[in-house]
Amino acid sequence: MLVLSRKKGESIVIQDHIEVTILGIDGDNVKVGISAPSHVDIFRQEVYAAIQEANRESAASTPSNLNALIERLRGK
Repeated sequence: MLVLSRKKGESIVIQDHIEVTILGIDGDNVKVGISAPSHVDIFRQEVYAAIQEANRESAASTPSNLNALIERLRGK
């Protein structure tokens, strides 16, 4: 992990396309702005973890649902 110190108004750039700017600091809270191309998804970590879990649950239930659908289409 790269650890950097930045002041309000300062930025870091990631691979020429993503810029992270410190917009404000209020006690323990830091307001961060992220500029990135529209095809780059940006999530808070807890939201990303919830999406990953939902994807795992969906993938785990898909085979049985798919088999039920196939049987239904075949008229069984």
